[in-house]
Amino acid sequence: MSSWGKAERGGPPGRRTVPPPVSNVLQSFGLSSKVASPVTRRPRARPGPRPRRGAPAERPRAHGVVLLNKPYGVLCQFTDTAGRRTLADFVPLPGFYAAGRLDADSEGLVVLAADGALIARIADPRHKMPKTYWVELEGIPDRHALDVLRTGVVLDGAATRPAQVRAIAPPAGLWPRDPPVRFRRHLPTSWIEIVLREGRNRQVRRMTAAVGHPTLRLIRWAVGPWTLAGLGPGQWRRARAPATPAPAVCPDPPR
Repeated sequence: MSSWGKAERGGPPGRRTVPPPVSNVLQSFGLSSKVASPVTRRPRARPGPRPRRGAPAERPRAHGVVLLNKPYGVLCQFTDTAGRRTLADFVPLPGFYAAGRLDADSEGLVVLAADGALIARIADPRHKMPKTYWVELEGIPDRHALDVLRTGVVLDGAATRPAQVRAIAPPAGLWPRDPPVRFRRHLPTSWIEIVLREGRNRQVRRMTAAVGHPTLRLIRWAVGPWTLAGLGPGQWRRARAPATPAPAVCPDPPR
């Protein structure tokens, strides 16, 4: 039995000794009475969900484009010090720029984008993105004239690249031009479709003039995969830009 609790010698009978504090006992054995604080552990971060095996990686969304049916007489730019009509009169979207040009006296599709790389890919002839035009000619070209347009016309000392050319019927449902085309009473007119993969200055007009059939009206119907379908003069809509635009499939003009 421990000495604690026994009667103290010499003390009054029935009096028992009071046990010393725990701290004194621990110190007598060379121990500390301080209680160690528990170790603080940092919470472990939960791992995120693992991608499913075979799931495709997320790809950035393709940049969008704007398709405008540019009316006759509108400059293919957003500002003009002379007060002439520009693209700003029809497309109220900041940050978009025309991917390529279309002469003021030509009508039809203008593609606009806000991404510089996409604009370069559309406009740069090195990418060979086809552009389809409907052309009203003075007179009726024969087979030889069409063959010359297909194989190449010499402009400024260099032949144009081979083009797709075919005679077409006058497109049905085509909007009237303002101002209207001037016709010669005794000279018939005709329509052709021409697909180019280059962009020289006023190229279509110079090509048709070289084979003896001046251009009376010029409408750009398609650029790459985009067309004028459903767009009246001055109207525009948004469209998706595929990662790699596919070559245009030239449909038959509406009849």
